[in-house]
This record gives sequence, structure tokens and C-alpha cells, in this order.
Amino acid sequence: MTTVTAEITDTQWQAILVRDRRADGRFVYGVITTGIFCRPSCPAKRPNPDNVRIFPNGQTAQQAGFRPCRRCTPLSPAASPVTDIVIALCRYIEQSHDLPTLKALASQCGWSRHHLQRQFKAVTGLSPRDYALAVRRRRLAVNLQRHHSVSDAMQESGMESSSQRYTQGKQMLGMLPGQYRSRGAGITIRFAMAECSLGSLLVAETAQGICAISLGDEPEPLLLEFQARFADADLLPPDPAFDDKVARVIALIEDPHRNLSLPLDIRGTAFQQRVWQALQQIPPGTTLSYQELAEKIGQPGAARAVASACAANTLAVAIPCHRIVRRDGSLSGYRWGVERKRALLEREHEESECEKKQRR
Repeated sequence: MTTVTAEITDTQWQAILVRDRRADGRFVYGVITTGIFCRPSCPAKRPNPDNVRIFPNGQTAQQAGFRPCRRCTPLSPAASPVTDIVIALCRYIEQSHDLPTLKALASQCGWSRHHLQRQFKAVTGLSPRDYALAVRRRRLAVNLQRHHSVSDAMQESGMESSSQRYTQGKQMLGMLPGQYRSRGAGITIRFAMAECSLGSLLVAETAQGICAISLGDEPEPLLLEFQARFADADLLPPDPAFDDKVARVIALIEDPHRNLSLPLDIRGTAFQQRVWQALQQIPPGTTLSYQELAEKIGQPGAARAVASACAANTLAVAIPCHRIVRRDGSLSGYRWGVERKRALLEREHEESECEKKQRR
């Protein structure tokens, strides 16, 4: 069946740039690098206009092989007033120099903090804080390339104190900002994208071993983050030997009781490395609190530093920081989403229960 598609016009691109809700229903746009189509008002990262194709409606986009965006749901009826408010809050967060508090956001829209938290996550899939941290992460990555001074870049990104620049910079970038700024110069990295039961997957390795295992809802954000992190590295496509390693990573995700048996290129401070090594010793189906992990490495007063080291981990599942929970057993933040953390823990628990029954 013939579908109607067109190159983007200046008017359409302007509508996408400003996320103009008045353009919703007039057209949808597909991004050829991701295979996804969106409403003009979609809050997702704006695409490269060279990769955009215009369709009169979602049906023609689907006929052309594109799939609907899970954030703006372009096949569903027009967004509700709640969605309009959440989108306005997203713009407010993006324009704020500091991380807005939940109280400040609630005053912007007139909702209670509890209602705001629930509605914001229902629309975006993220808490307001996680959304704000993602905005700050993107801002920091851009500023690190614009400024000669790492300190200036971090200050412009909203990190005023030296402690913020050290701890938040590591958490957001997966390495110290100075290391990120070098962007992998002189390193050869082979990488591949794949899909698994937890969504999109990116795996990368250096000559020393696997250096990145990232999970996400869509492949493009994973790829963009990886390319920005290692922009000056020599990036190579997968070969048959690396495809086998990716398959082994997927097998580990599907069955965390497996042994990955692959060397890891673990880069971090001495303290981080101690934490990550301790994480690898936690058996599948078992959880520890941050305090218990701090005690395990012989530093009972370092629970907060342990939490920061867990947040800086860039090797999902291989370094199982998902096995760390709050003291009361509830789930805390996870670099790749709390729902994935829950899914991994449930999977491990089910496998452990099956093994116990088989031994009886």
C-alpha cells in the first residue's frame, strides 16, 4: 500500500521545535534513525531534521513501517488538560538553573505534591526529580564540550558547590567530569545495540573488557548518551565474536543466575571499585541495604558514599547494583529505571524459589 510522506517544511519543523500542541492532529513525524513516529508536541529529545519524515496521520506512518512513540502516544485521542500541565512543568524544569523542588513545582500548577508526583510520572514515565536530573545531565554533557574549564561547565549546569560537582557529576555521567570531557580519546571501543525483555540494550567493550551495559526504553537515547560519553574514541561496529558476547549479556539479563564469564573494564575511584567488587559477591535473589553494603566493605559510616558508587555504575546486571535496596526493603533509584530494578529482583526471586523446590 502506498503511503503519503514528505520532507519536513520550515513551519512543521518550527512546530516540533517549540512542541506546539496546536499542530497535533495536523501531522505526525517519523524519525528514520529510531523507526518511531510522534506528535509535534512530543516531549522527547528533538530529532535531527534530516532524519524526520512527515505523515498526515499515524496510520500512514505505521504503513511506512514506523511504530508509535510510547511517550506522546500519537494514536490516542488528543491529550488531556493534565498532560498540558505536565508538559508546562517539563518546560519549567528545562528552563530552571537549579533543580526545582517538588514544592516549587506544585506552586506552579496548583496541585498537591503527591498528586503532582503521581500525574507527572503517569505522563512522562519519570518522577519530577528524575526528569530534572536527566535535563541537568544533558546540559552538563553539552557544557563540558563548550567550556575549557570543567568547573565553569558544572557551575553553568547548576552545580554550585564543589561537593555537588564531584558527587552529582559522577552520578550523572558515570565518571568524573574531567574524564567525561576527554571523551575516550585514544580508546578503541566496539559496541552493539540489541533488544531484550527489559527493553533496548547497548553493550560496549574496550581491549580490557566490557565497559558499558545500558538499558532503556528506546535505542536512540542510549546511543546518543554513549556517543557523547566516548565522542573521541574510535568506535567500531560489532563483529561475530562480539555478537556472541552481546548474546551472553542478554542471557544474563534473562537469567541473572547465569555467570557472565566475561572480563569487565571497570573504571572508577578506588572506593567505587571496592563497592562494585562487593556488589558482584551478592548472590542472585539476595538484597542488601546501603548500610549493610557499607559494613560489608568495612566502612559502616559510608552508606551515602556507597549509594553514590551504586549510582555511578555503568554496567547493568554485570555489576548488580539492583540488589541494593533501602533499609526498609523498599526500592530506591536505579540508573536504568526502578521498574527494571523490580523486574530483575522478581526474576531472581522466582528463580531462587524454583531452585529451592527442585532441591526438596
